[in-house]
Amino acid sequence: MSDLPTTDQHRERDVLLDVRGVRKIYSGHGRTVEAVRDLTFSVGRGELVCIVGPSGAGKTTLLKCIAGLLEPTSGQVVLDGRAVTRPPESMAVVFQEYGRSLYAWKTVEQNVELPLRHKVKDGRRRRELVHEALAAVGLADAHAAYPWQLSGGMQQRVAIARAVAYQPQVLLMDEPFAAVDAQTRADLEDLVRSLWRQLGVTVLFVTHDIDESVYLGQRVLILSSSPTVVMEDLTIDLPGERTQLETRSSRRFAELRHHVYEQIQLAKHRRGSDAPATPPSSAGAPQASRAEAR
Repeated sequence: MSDLPTTDQHRERDVLLDVRGVRKIYSGHGRTVEAVRDLTFSVGRGELVCIVGPSGAGKTTLLKCIAGLLEPTSGQVVLDGRAVTRPPESMAVVFQEYGRSLYAWKTVEQNVELPLRHKVKDGRRRRELVHEALAAVGLADAHAAYPWQLSGGMQQRVAIARAVAYQPQVLLMDEPFAAVDAQTRADLEDLVRSLWRQLGVTVLFVTHDIDESVYLGQRVLILSSSPTVVMEDLTIDLPGERTQLETRSSRRFAELRHHVYEQIQLAKHRRGSDAPATPPSSAGAPQASRAEAR
């Protein structure tokens, strides 16, 4: 049992990221597609929030709008009190296709340093940030290697190190582990939680994997089918200290996983217009008594 504030209390006290009625319509070739209808939610400073939903639910579209890479048709994204109209300097993104985001002709160190060149002018300080980030992801000895010499999991660690070195307030992750094997995925999940706890960064993590969303997050935002709304904002009331074996075999993990899976199945047969957003919940458990302690 924890005396810490519940997730909702934390958000009310210190909201860092605020998504307000975001809608996105794609038009072209004689047709119009409403990908996202009305997405509204907030993320507190230092939270780790996962987003999960059916395929085609607009998760990546949402993330691009939040990152300032795509302009919403209507609505607004606010980061630390300022509207997002272009990619914010205090935000970093880790994409699923890590192979395309790394330059094969540059070393690991050079890849991690690249986005820092316009932000940190002092070369010595840049190198310090790069070395600290590589050490944080377990790649301190791989700084001189090239991406093509590394495994897929190690390449994704390089991509994460590059984001960490940038020292963002918010880290957006778009299905970053979808292309790696199960064992590597488990290691990377633990790495994300470790970095989140060590650095205090706010993480918004998009995934198709229900188990992953429950294991990683303090909250899970469950999206409807397109046109998308938030079906449920679920508090994940698991202990702050989590391990792949013990956490995933716990009764509460199974209950939460079952609840999210059930909601996803409902979402597949229910369009956004038929899925009114529900208030924050904790899948049948008393929220205040199960709040996660970081």
